[in-house]
Amino acid sequence: MSDLPIAEHGLIGDLRSAALVGTDGTIDWFCPRRFDAPSVFAALLDGGGGHWTMAPTCEVAARSQFYFPDSAVLVTRFLTEHGIVEVQDFMPVLRRDDPDHHQRLVRRVVGVRGTVGMRTEIAPRPDYARSDAIAKAVPGGVWFSGDDLALGLGATVGIDVSGDVTAGFVLDEGASEIFVLDVADAGAEPPVDLRPTEVDALFDATVVFWRGWLATSSYTGRWREVVHRSAITLKLLTHEPSGAVVAAPTMGLPEQLGGERNWDYRYVWLRDAAFSLYALLRLGFTAEAEAFVGWLTDRFAAPRDGESGPLRVMYTIDGEPPPDEGPLAHLAGYRDSAPVLVGNGAGDQLQLDVYGEIIDSVYLFDKYGSGISHGDWENLCVVIDWLREHWDQPDEGIWETRGGRGDHVYSRLMCWVALERMIRMARRRGLPGDLTGWTTTRDEIYRQIMDKGWDAERGAFVQRYGSTTLDASLLLMPMVKFVAPTEPRFLSTLDAIRNELVVDTLVFRYDAADGLDGDEGTFSMCSFWYVEALTRAGRLDDARVALEKMFTYANHLGLYAEEIGLTGDQLGNFPQAFTHLSLVSAAINLDRALR
Repeated sequence: MSDLPIAEHGLIGDLRSAALVGTDGTIDWFCPRRFDAPSVFAALLDGGGGHWTMAPTCEVAARSQFYFPDSAVLVTRFLTEHGIVEVQDFMPVLRRDDPDHHQRLVRRVVGVRGTVGMRTEIAPRPDYARSDAIAKAVPGGVWFSGDDLALGLGATVGIDVSGDVTAGFVLDEGASEIFVLDVADAGAEPPVDLRPTEVDALFDATVVFWRGWLATSSYTGRWREVVHRSAITLKLLTHEPSGAVVAAPTMGLPEQLGGERNWDYRYVWLRDAAFSLYALLRLGFTAEAEAFVGWLTDRFAAPRDGESGPLRVMYTIDGEPPPDEGPLAHLAGYRDSAPVLVGNGAGDQLQLDVYGEIIDSVYLFDKYGSGISHGDWENLCVVIDWLREHWDQPDEGIWETRGGRGDHVYSRLMCWVALERMIRMARRRGLPGDLTGWTTTRDEIYRQIMDKGWDAERGAFVQRYGSTTLDASLLLMPMVKFVAPTEPRFLSTLDAIRNELVVDTLVFRYDAADGLDGDEGTFSMCSFWYVEALTRAGRLDDARVALEKMFTYANHLGLYAEEIGLTGDQLGNFPQAFTHLSLVSAAINLDRALR
């Protein structure tokens, strides 16, 4: 198992899948072909899960990582007593929507100073380490084959195939060696012929791609480097062929060490993806927003029946239900945090808030993007008609608790948003709709929230009707225009959350039993919501300090997992889209307020 903390990793990807590279030079997480495919490298979850190490043979005095400027090319540097070596890792992306794209992991190892001995070991373990890969030496490299697996390793050094595939080599100053792992269809013979000049061209083209993409960003504010790193991270979590956006590239990473909250996040949560769309639109990346709306409208066009409504909480990249949730019992888990769960059992939950988040994102796209079609509008009308009939019922809520359904204030809030945005779109564009009925239901929800969601003794909006539990999701009330940011009830809620859920600038989601054992860390997206709530309330000095403090909780590359533990450790799946998109929103809005 990898000894590295979650935070000691960088992310590379090719807009189909992604890999985590540790500061020790080990690729210890990679799912070939697509984000939600079975892993071939999973040492992050178990020592026998498969890995690709690359490290000096001598003692390492210091290690560091950075991204090649304005790109997703990751550089890991080793400082040793004999010299300095850097490993340049990337997955080539040559052009947008490349019909000839094929997946490769490229590792270029460069001698920076002195003479350093290096060793590499490539140990694929297909199907979450449930099967073996057979290695066969071929001219120029190695073929790996197994169940639904075909990998080709090309290298500029000699390879040893006795046991796991290894190679040893020595790098002088200015010299380099190259390794390329090609992913092919099962049964195919992947290429292993390797020409260094071609790899140099791949490197240059990939850097050009990322810089060209980032150049279209409209953000020019105070925190440009931080915001743009979050933008690249969100782009890396985008599945370009479909337009889908996954919540995270990993699975099974714990929200609490040794606990059971070890979910699989490699799917499309409608909520997370909707917020991602908002962030991308705010940064000017309209092509990504349009691609996701295209994916989303396919879900509207094929609604399902059932008590959980026409839309699911989450989908696979292909728009299918996620696999049933179950443990991979043979994996020990990150730092013995078992079970390692694959699939996701929350897929069939009723979470009414997703309708508001999705319709809000479509509203923003209709306003700032190329606009929605007649067919899209008709499908939205079908969805909103269902919501009018079902908004006033208990659901599992935004946090997907396993403790049963309740009357969640945030869910009611987002039902209000869904209706309010439909009314806005209809009026702005003259689109047909039951404006009278929509307005009546919208106003009914508003009055119900103000009546039942407000606890006068507590002086705050609460998580559920009849409860006294605070919930950080209600920080979004002014952001979705439900209340003014200076509304006395909201300011009182903000103060209550600050006093009871905020530690310094770190924010807990809630403080109540949720049907699961153990505790969890603070949620980083809630911490950025807190920054934005302070901004909108006019508390700009507090907001700026809170934002700067949150930046210190990122890892060395500016990446965030889902949560921050008691000791400042990153917890949960990594990196998480929701955290990065909330950072983007908080930074943009605070920038605007400070001008």
